[in-house]
Amino acid sequence: MRHSANKSKLVMNTNRRSNISEGYRNLRTNIQFSGWNQKLQVLVVTSTQAGEGKTTTISNLAVAYAHEGKKVLLIDGDLRHPSLQGIFNVPNRVGLSNILANQCSYGEIIHQTTVENLSLITAGPVPPNPTELLSSDKLREIIEVWKEEFDVILIDTSPVMAVADGLIVASISDGVILVVQAGKVKREFIKKTKEKLELAKANILGVVLNNKKYTKSEAHQYYYYSIPE
Repeated sequence: MRHSANKSKLVMNTNRRSNISEGYRNLRTNIQFSGWNQKLQVLVVTSTQAGEGKTTTISNLAVAYAHEGKKVLLIDGDLRHPSLQGIFNVPNRVGLSNILANQCSYGEIIHQTTVENLSLITAGPVPPNPTELLSSDKLREIIEVWKEEFDVILIDTSPVMAVADGLIVASISDGVILVVQAGKVKREFIKKTKEKLELAKANILGVVLNNKKYTKSEAHQYYYYSIPE
């Protein structure tokens, strides 16, 4: 039952013609236009707090890029609460935490998913020191290696207001997408998240507004916005 529930989150792979799938394709296109004057190869998706849909968003965005023919690497950078292994039904015995701790080689942690062009790196076992591992030079080093092999690298992170982990990863990315669940988070917390990302010198590309209820006249409008000042 759990496998079925997780599999259903990949609507880009199970129902390509749905309005939701079209939304993810539009998100991919909007990001590409955001980077018309800069290279956006390493992208982070985060949120203010847990449960806003960032992992579902980044998983489907990764599939959208893969369907376009891009060679995509999806990384679970949430070392405290890993979840991508469940969505893609792969083991999490070895992953990002292992390579950051110099316990394995690059090739040992890359999974080939059932989606053509999409590779996955799970978070690995939960370490006792996630922040220290993510802030090490090792993360920058391995991302530079993967940039030579993949067209797009997408990294799921911990929520910004929970711990510093997401800010660390965002600071070494080319761009950040903030996922906000409508009606779940107060505006003041979203603005604090924006401020934290800016202090980390992250390049905020925009916001995905998740689970917003639309009127019929708004039904075909997409939920990607510039972040409010």
